[in-house]
Amino acid sequence: MQSPLPHTLNLGILAHIDAGKTSLTERLLHAAGVIDEVGRVDDGNTRTDSLALERQRGITIKSAVVSFAVDGTAVNLIDTPGHPDFIAEVERVLSVLDGAVLVVSAVEGVQAQTRVLFRTLRRLRIPTLVFVNKTDRGGARYEGVLRHIADRLTPEIVAMGSVPGIGTRGAGFVPFTDGDEVFTARLTELLAGHDDALLTAYVDDPASLSYDRLRTELARQARRALVHPVFFGSAATGVGVPELMRGIRDLLPARRGDADAPVSGSVFKVERGAAGEKIAYVRVFSGTIRSRDRLDIHGGGGSEGKEAAREGKVTGVSVFEQGADVRRAEVRAGQIGKVWGLGDVRIGDVIGVPREGVRADARHFAPPTLETVVSPVRPADRGALHLALTQLAEQDPLIDLRQDDIRREVSVSLYGEVQKEVIQATLAEEYGLDVSFRETTTICVERVVGTGSAYEIIDTDPNPFLATVGLRVEPAPVGAGVEFRLEVELGSMPYAFFRAVEETVRETLQQGIHGWRVPDCTVTMTHSGYWPRQSHAHGTFDKSMSSTAGDFRHLTPLVLMDALRAAGTAVHEPMHRFRLDVPADTVGAVLPALSRLRAVPHTPTTSGTSYRLEGDIPARQVHTLEQLLPGLTRGEGELESAFDHYRPVRGDTVPTRERTDHDPLHRKEYLLRVVRRTGGGGREGAATATTTTTTAR
Repeated sequence: MQSPLPHTLNLGILAHIDAGKTSLTERLLHAAGVIDEVGRVDDGNTRTDSLALERQRGITIKSAVVSFAVDGTAVNLIDTPGHPDFIAEVERVLSVLDGAVLVVSAVEGVQAQTRVLFRTLRRLRIPTLVFVNKTDRGGARYEGVLRHIADRLTPEIVAMGSVPGIGTRGAGFVPFTDGDEVFTARLTELLAGHDDALLTAYVDDPASLSYDRLRTELARQARRALVHPVFFGSAATGVGVPELMRGIRDLLPARRGDADAPVSGSVFKVERGAAGEKIAYVRVFSGTIRSRDRLDIHGGGGSEGKEAAREGKVTGVSVFEQGADVRRAEVRAGQIGKVWGLGDVRIGDVIGVPREGVRADARHFAPPTLETVVSPVRPADRGALHLALTQLAEQDPLIDLRQDDIRREVSVSLYGEVQKEVIQATLAEEYGLDVSFRETTTICVERVVGTGSAYEIIDTDPNPFLATVGLRVEPAPVGAGVEFRLEVELGSMPYAFFRAVEETVRETLQQGIHGWRVPDCTVTMTHSGYWPRQSHAHGTFDKSMSSTAGDFRHLTPLVLMDALRAAGTAVHEPMHRFRLDVPADTVGAVLPALSRLRAVPHTPTTSGTSYRLEGDIPARQVHTLEQLLPGLTRGEGELESAFDHYRPVRGDTVPTRERTDHDPLHRKEYLLRVVRRTGGGGREGAATATTTTTTAR
């Protein structure tokens, strides 16, 4: 039995860009005694923005872990990006959090990214405190921000103190006590809404509810993400930070894991060391990871098919202690550690035993809806560019590299233009590569609209492969993913051949008839057949007389695309749900602009002298609307938008995507490429084979 660890809290700091998230992280570290001097984002000397690019631009691009202690509780604080282009970095962190602090500006209030983040925190039931920052800035508000939070985030909030001098450099923070009758009344009302016993006591005998009982119940409900205490202060001056630290200690759920249980952990970040080695950031939920341990690694990188566990050997570990990562012999339950030696590890992987009911590849935010082609300025750098982008994809799998060997081009997926600029700067500074980008385009999807079937029989023209494959394609509900079924006997041919068909089906559906991914459908195998292993008289195996997994991998795309053609597909484009607040006298100019952008506004609502318009707009038009809005509304319009759904493309022009060199739509060219890659194959010399097994139902 190992000595017990202190309670550990893995805490995320989340916010809209420029709300002061990284500055708050600096203040927390200073208050905990980890750093002697508070760094400033503008000076480029903060602890968590360690990348040169982060310091140059003054924004957080990569999540960073730093630690401190609060009265015996070890806190691993994870600073996350605030810019929406880097939302994927936030997504990876959410799976390892015990609690969160959501930072809101006292001047700007709740902003677009704030809403996106809070909706996700609430859906995942992550206990969350709110810190209203910048109370020392001109234009800072108290009641106005509380109303904003209640209206745009949740009414389940309670302010934990008052802010004398708000909007001035002398702004303070005074915590409420049991002597504040308005506070205790609000607290009682809020908590009673989630606890019947408390409600009964409140109705029968309000005097029986002691302040200590209310504080205890506040902690219980906050830890269950039912209510959200709101603190005020300034990261610039340090006001309100000690009270927030006490709230982190008292109101969020620190845990002590079982270090003797089987190992279970989650990889939320991967980086490369100075020697090019992979380093995995792992949250350990149970058990202990030690140097020289051999660990099972289960894929969680988003593949829809099941993946066999891989094995990796740990060569070194470090843990986060008092602001630094320190080399140790082990990482124990509850801790976050850096692990060396897992060369095949990917973001989203599960280390050891998967947790019950938790999907490693669960998506919390919308996928990227933009893409662009990256090209080296110097043609000789093509190989180096591909290697560099492959390494960047290890750190951010959602950039989703697509290689076209025919055109010698590489495409990447994006959330926005800032992300593209960061990729360009990273390639220049870290890899010495100058690159250019094509114009950014929208990523669509294809949905199956009917049922289609196709098959090809072994040793029957025009099938050149030693395999029989029949497939039926049918539509599936949105979000169902790709399901592969068998309508033939599992024992009718070797399992490896079925596996080859299923894997190839999933790969082929990355590009449908129009070149877009086909996300939701059911594919059923209706015909199967193979030639068993054949040998010459002297016992030598002859590939030309025997089916191999390669035959099934090469034939399946041809059959599947024929089935897709028979079923038909429709291209759907990504749509954003928007929320637009504009002065009432500008609605006449805004509505025609929305119409030209193919937006669909719902019934507007009024609030004083402003109008609120909500509706749907094609993702590719959001950037244009952002550019038009200031001129249409005298700079007073406020726009929020986020991906919501896909909609069938309207009009006569259907957007298509350039296909890769593995294109099975054009049979002749496809077969020629197969021959070049394999050096032949097919039915040459197969006339002497005597046994064929074919099954169809």
